[in-house]
Amino acid sequence: MPTYEATDDFIRDLGRLTREQRLAFRRAVGRFVEDTRSGKFRSGLRVKGIQGRPGSFEMTWADNGRAIFTYGPAVLSGETHIVWLAVGTHEILP
Repeated sequence: MPTYEATDDFIRDLGRLTREQRLAFRRAVGRFVEDTRSGKFRSGLRVKGIQGRPGSFEMTWADNGRAIFTYGPAVLSGETHIVWLAVGTHEILP
């Protein structure tokens, strides 16, 4: 099971989402976790690197829903560690 942490910015952003947006994000995170275990992200999540921001990635959780993350040092040996940086609409992207 991957481990994770969330920045203060991410927590603030999450609180700004509507209830429906938070539910959609949580559903996408469930798929994201499954895919992290398998090592291959499904195309619907559209996980990709962010141009001009090396080491940062975006995940699509709705038509106009994005989350930005990076990989951090392993907390548990052999497990991927995710650092959530931001969540919101497409506007969060640089």
